[in-house]
Amino acid sequence: MKIADLDIHVVAVPPPHVGGMYWIFVRLRTECGIEGVGEIYSTAFHPWALSSLIEDVFERYLLGHDPHGIERFWRAAYSSGFTQRPDPTMMGIVSGLEIACWDIIGKAAGQPVHALLGGRVHERLRAYTYLYPKNAAGEFDFNDPDLAAECAAEMVGMGFTAVKFDPAGPYTQYSGHHLSLGVMDRCETFCRKVREAVGSSADLLFGTHGQMVPASAIRLARRLERYDPLWFEEPVPPGQEDAMAQVAAATSIPIATGERLTTKYEFQRVLECKAASILQMNVARVGGLLEAKKIAGMAEAYYAEIAPHLYNGPIGAAASMHLATASPNFLIHEAILDFSGFHAEILKSKLVFEDGYLIAPTEPGLGVELDLAAVAANSPYEGERLHLQMGSEPADVKQFAPARG
Repeated sequence: MKIADLDIHVVAVPPPHVGGMYWIFVRLRTECGIEGVGEIYSTAFHPWALSSLIEDVFERYLLGHDPHGIERFWRAAYSSGFTQRPDPTMMGIVSGLEIACWDIIGKAAGQPVHALLGGRVHERLRAYTYLYPKNAAGEFDFNDPDLAAECAAEMVGMGFTAVKFDPAGPYTQYSGHHLSLGVMDRCETFCRKVREAVGSSADLLFGTHGQMVPASAIRLARRLERYDPLWFEEPVPPGQEDAMAQVAAATSIPIATGERLTTKYEFQRVLECKAASILQMNVARVGGLLEAKKIAGMAEAYYAEIAPHLYNGPIGAAASMHLATASPNFLIHEAILDFSGFHAEILKSKLVFEDGYLIAPTEPGLGVELDLAAVAANSPYEGERLHLQMGSEPADVKQFAPARG
């Protein structure tokens, strides 16, 4: 079996852009006619630039090769140009192409991917979602703690047993910074009101995005401990595990991190430094399914758990669900609400969400197929914004007034 062809689809996500501005899907075809689909979560460059890089990696390291050669492909790409070091753009590309290879492998074997990653451990996967509260005008409003509390109660009504929110102010290209007292008051108010709304029926996942320096994160964590969050996410920017370890050592709240990390090597440092006990790899960025499985195994030896990150499209979500299904130390999986809306429209069959749980597909391969008519109707992405963007100015202590109530 040899890989013969590649298609790249850059799909524009319609407003309100839940899951990012665009999704990058790849389709591989073998000489014998088996197709596999993957998703690339790479955010540093515009898709027009990334498409050329995807084609280069494909032509150098996959074209004409057997899709079963995952280790060979991974090592060839990881070492490309005498690098042999974690690179988020290369690993995003590798992830999408590698996921597509697993889809082909599963279809050829007549088995779902999770059966090839060690077999099903979890019949269903506990899920959480970010809160998407809407104001009276029907617009998302992430600044009102009362709306957040109302939305949290609605999510519990849908079956979710955990909800995530990030009221810690903006994340800018100049972060980490020290939070103002007003922003810390705001964070505490959010936690208090959401906890009051859900009681003990749901865990609180306090999401941040590397906004803080360690001293500020420690001050905030001490305020939040009384509300018993399940985790305090990425309290400091990625890249300095010892700094995050300072926060972990100073709070009873478990630290979660990993959405911006790639490869086993970066996660090894997190575990070694005791910087986090919950790892949030994104399968479509971290280096693919096999790399994610290696990281999960490494975490298992440290008694750490995985909680896969997902802020992209449904192909990456499906791949991540297969990983979680086959991982003994799985904790919880990110969902984007119940994966309805555009996440469902772009697939022939919607991802399965049942009463707060996700169910990995059981069909051969990933078990999901793109609806190519929906892909074509929403391609190509013609906007200028990247998938995600940070603020361009330093955080202003007066930007957010203290929350009332």
